[in-house]
Amino acid sequence: MSGNSQPTAAIILAAGKGTRMKSALPKVMHRIAGRTMVGHVLANLAPLGSALNVVVVAPGMDRVAAEVAPLPIAIQADQLGTGHAVGCARARLGDFAGTVLVLYGDSPFISTATLQALVARRAAADNPAVVVLGMRPADPAKYGRLILDKKGGLDRIVEWKEASEEERAVTLCNSGVMAIDGKSLWPLIDRVDNKNAKGEYYLTDIVELARRDGRACAVVEAPEAELMGVNSRAELAIAEALFQDQRRALAMEEGATLTDPKSVFFAADTKLGRDVIVGPNVVFGPGVEIADDVEIRAFCHVEGARIASGAVIGPFARLRPGAEIGEGAHIGNFVEVKNSIVGAGAKANHLSYLGDADIGAKSNIGAGTITCNYDGYLKARTVIGAEAFIGSNSALVAPVRIGDGAIVGAGSVITRDVEADAIAVSRAEQISRAGRARDFRAQRQKLKQEKAGRK
Repeated sequence: MSGNSQPTAAIILAAGKGTRMKSALPKVMHRIAGRTMVGHVLANLAPLGSALNVVVVAPGMDRVAAEVAPLPIAIQADQLGTGHAVGCARARLGDFAGTVLVLYGDSPFISTATLQALVARRAAADNPAVVVLGMRPADPAKYGRLILDKKGGLDRIVEWKEASEEERAVTLCNSGVMAIDGKSLWPLIDRVDNKNAKGEYYLTDIVELARRDGRACAVVEAPEAELMGVNSRAELAIAEALFQDQRRALAMEEGATLTDPKSVFFAADTKLGRDVIVGPNVVFGPGVEIADDVEIRAFCHVEGARIASGAVIGPFARLRPGAEIGEGAHIGNFVEVKNSIVGAGAKANHLSYLGDADIGAKSNIGAGTITCNYDGYLKARTVIGAEAFIGSNSALVAPVRIGDGAIVGAGSVITRDVEADAIAVSRAEQISRAGRARDFRAQRQKLKQEKAGRK
């Protein structure tokens, strides 16, 4: 349900093949900030609590169907225009009598507030049959124009090719997004014809049809940036840049420090606490939650990870999905953490791989440590207790447990459990031969001279 008394539903048009993308991937499956374009649309729609959402796809778009599941899909077998695409949702939507939003899967930035404004306008006292989302782009180009009547209502939509010079001078343009009276939707769609240059059924025709029936139609305006459609790789890059600029500004507004904002990249769902410091060239993938007072130093990549208050990450660290970094923990340069819990105050300051591991509080992981978590067939887990010390260049072969307070000597390969407070060393015995280095150097120098003399 929306904030109004009327229930809402949505038809998301996602059947476009994206020819200009030159991709085997359906257009709406291309990602901006780690989220598919249709995923952005659904995320912005979700707060409205729509009673029913239907996604219209082309045959064979199984990836789109999987992405939007469990939402129902409708198949548009032939590409016969936007009016035809909306009509394909009839069987799924049925006789829904509330407000029906028509959205586009390749227009990812329409905000929840704008959608709420559309629904609110549809619920107004004049009961408009159709509310169209309009914009005033810097370059109106060849957008259809929204022509208002003397009272400010929407009189008609005129396509650029068919507009007079006076109509082309109008700066209010059609985005294609609409909120429609559900009771009127199918009777209006049934009357749309394809008697036009392209032979397509245009959804925009329902405005004129509703006006003929004596119904009011209206316009809600939104910023041009919200209404950007993405039809090519170049436009995808522009959309990514637009998202990142907005997200960087929001992060700083909400209390994070970005020392070089332009070089930081966020995912759509990145969550930052207050007083977080993010250094240059940091990339956040999906699923990152960062608490207050965390420092992410330069050149880190963080995805699917949670970082507790006071932790320090990097520089040059990689946190992969399932990484949970405890309060005040340190993950240093060239350390990779995957599906591991690093306890409060623990440290892995350099050159280590921690995969499928539990690292106890205040433990210290020496440089070059590896948790050997994969035997070629199955993953196994390494458990390191609190305040343990793992010496440099050690390999811990999972499954294995290192007890609280235990010490593993540098260069060890640990294949069996180590009890609490024990010292474990597993390496070849050191042998020292007095004077042997001097003799070795003399022998090698003599051999080198002999070889040079034979040339």
